[in-house]
Amino acid sequence: MASPSFAQSSISPSKLRSDLYAFCPQINDQSTPSVISVLASLLDRAIAKNERIDGRRESAQCSGYGPWTDTRATRVFECSQRPDITVQAFLERIFRYARVAPPIYVVAYVYIDRLCEILPGFRITRWNVHRLLITAVMVASKFVEDTNYKNSYFAKVGGLSTREMNDSEFEFLFLMGFRFHVNVSVFDSYCCHLEREVSIGGGYQIERSLWFMCGGELKSSEKAKNGSSSIHSNVLLDLVRIS
Repeated sequence: MASPSFAQSSISPSKLRSDLYAFCPQINDQSTPSVISVLASLLDRAIAKNERIDGRRESAQCSGYGPWTDTRATRVFECSQRPDITVQAFLERIFRYARVAPPIYVVAYVYIDRLCEILPGFRITRWNVHRLLITAVMVASKFVEDTNYKNSYFAKVGGLSTREMNDSEFEFLFLMGFRFHVNVSVFDSYCCHLEREVSIGGGYQIERSLWFMCGGELKSSEKAKNGSSSIHSNVLLDLVRIS
């Protein structure tokens, strides 16, 4: 599988810092935070590694319990057909419509990594990464931010029914054992991990001030909800189904 999904030359230190400082994105600002490209690259590589471990061809069809399924509960994240949208494009879609702050993607990544530690037999694949991402981002937004969209809205953004979104959240909460607090040191370590991901392109830095925006101190200003009606309309017109 082709490697990083982002062009390192396009991510400057100042852009990465400014993106992560923009805790409350403006509703009219359509620029994609750099952290999305970095996170997409990490997940793409994890998927490629898991595919090599499983010895599974890209064209293989998901059926029944695969070796990536740890328990019946994790099947809620698996799609009956492999989504034709890339991880990068899916994360950009979440940002475009849900407008969660850049640090939320870091927290969501912590949750996914934590889930993989809890369930050693669970592997991230092309079949489950999309539902897992929309669920982790939604839960992270609820835990960290002051204002949030409803599950039904996140479902539309993720291409799911409201029931599927609710089921995914329910299983995710219990699989995680409700361990959603991310303290400063943990957030610090994951920021360093993201920094290393782009270090080949120039040793980018994530400001330490950002690292303290978590563990109870990570609180958003009022999320811009103006124009939510038009956003809902756009989602319906631009719906991606990942069932």
